[in-house]
Amino acid sequence: MLPGQSQTLLRAMTEIYFDGRFINPTSPDGITRFSIGLIGELNQLEPITVLVSEVAQIELLPSKIKTLMVNKPTSARELTLATRLNKTGVKVLFSPMQTTSSLGRKFKLVLTLHDMIYYRHRKPPAGFSALVRLGWYLFHLTYIPQRLVLNRADLVVSVSKTSKKQIQQARLSKRPVEVIYNAGTSQDIKPRTAPESKDIVYMGSFIDYKNVEFLVRAMSQLVGYRLILLSRISQDDRKRLEGLVDPNGGEVIFKNGVTEAEYQKYLATSFALVSASKDEGFGIPLVEAMSHGLPVVVSDIEIFREVAGTSGLYFDNEKVADFVQKIHSLEDPKLWEIHSNLGVERVREFSWVASAAKLHQILKSLT
Repeated sequence: MLPGQSQTLLRAMTEIYFDGRFINPTSPDGITRFSIGLIGELNQLEPITVLVSEVAQIELLPSKIKTLMVNKPTSARELTLATRLNKTGVKVLFSPMQTTSSLGRKFKLVLTLHDMIYYRHRKPPAGFSALVRLGWYLFHLTYIPQRLVLNRADLVVSVSKTSKKQIQQARLSKRPVEVIYNAGTSQDIKPRTAPESKDIVYMGSFIDYKNVEFLVRAMSQLVGYRLILLSRISQDDRKRLEGLVDPNGGEVIFKNGVTEAEYQKYLATSFALVSASKDEGFGIPLVEAMSHGLPVVVSDIEIFREVAGTSGLYFDNEKVADFVQKIHSLEDPKLWEIHSNLGVERVREFSWVASAAKLHQILKSLT
C-alpha cells in the first residue's frame, strides 16, 4: 500500500497491525530479520497492516502487503501515535520492540523484549543520536522504566526461554510472557558430508560483549584457517582488531558487510560458524548456519545451548586453547558430518511458519 492510501480501506480489511518501523533497510540486524520473517508468514494467515516510517522499509516487505506510513519511533510524534491509530480500526498491534507508544490506545498491544543484555552491557547501539543514546543509557540504569513500559501492554513476547526466565526473575512485567522463536532461512535444509574450505565465519556486531577479540587472537594457533568477519565494521573497530592479528597465524579477513547471496554462499561452503559471545538474546546466525548444515562452534552460554542443542560444539570463551581444540576436532570427517546432520535436525525446531502461527494465535486471542 502506498503512503497516504485511504485509512478507510485499512479499517475495512485488517485488524492486526505489525510495527515494522524497526526494520533497518541499510544494515539489516536481528530485529530486521525477526520482523520480516514474521510479517511474511503472518500475512499468509491473515491480511495484516504494517506500520512503516520510510519507503525503504516497504521495499523489504512482501509485495502487495498493506502498509501505513507513520512517524519514526524516535520522533516526538510517537507520543500521539496510539491515539492516531485508534482511528484506523486496529484491534491489536504487535511490536517487535518494547518502545512502541501506548499512550491513549484503545486497542490491544503486544510488546517484545528480546533480552536483558543492555542491563548488563549498557553501551547504546550505534547509529542513534547523542540524545537518544543518553536516553537509552538512562533507561537501563534500573528496572523501573522497563516495568512501566511493559506493564502498559496486554502481553509481552520474548525470543527464547532463556530470556523469558530472566524477564520473570527480574519481575519486569506483571503481564504474561510468551516465547516466539527467531528462525533462519526458509530454504530446503540438506545435510552436508564435508566442508569445501577451512573458512570459519563470524556474523554479528563488534560491540564489547561479542568478544570478537578472542576469535582474532585464537587465529594465532589456527594456521591454514581463515577467520572471515562478515559484518559491517567501523574504522576504529577494524584498526583495533587488526592490531591483534598474528602475521604468523591464520588469516583474518574483514568483509565489512556482505549481500544476502554472499552470506548464503559462505554458510554453504565454510568449515564452521563461530561466536565467542559472552551474552546473547538468541543467536540467529546459529540457526542460519545450521540451515546449511554448517557446524557451529560457540561459547558455552545458556542461550547458545538452547538454540544449538547437541549439534553445537561449545568452548570456554576465556580459554583460547579450548576453542582451538574444538576447531581441530572437526578435522575428523566423521565428526564434521555428524555435527552437520545434528544441526540440520535441530534447526527444524525454528521456522518462521511455526513462530508466525503461534504469534497469530496469541494476537487473535486478544481481539
